[in-house]
Amino acid sequence: MAAELTQAELATSVGVTRQTVAAVEAGDYAPSVYLALAIARRLGSTVEDLFAAVPTPETNPTADPVATPKEASAATKGR
Repeated sequence: MAAELTQAELATSVGVTRQTVAAVEAGDYAPSVYLALAIARRLGSTVEDLFAAVPTPETNPTADPVATPKEASAATKGR
């Protein structure tokens, strides 16, 4: 889903820095529920759709429940 926004534009519209948006996008930072909702609303999507690729104990019983999205992604590579 392309919203035709730059990271800076998205960041400004949800009240964070461009670096925060970049970190969320890269999977280096798990946003708060409030930020995740704001990003989803701004992009015309849902939190579930935006963050569905992150394994959870419900979708992957071997997933680390406290892993960051980047750690979870790295842990599932090669499976």
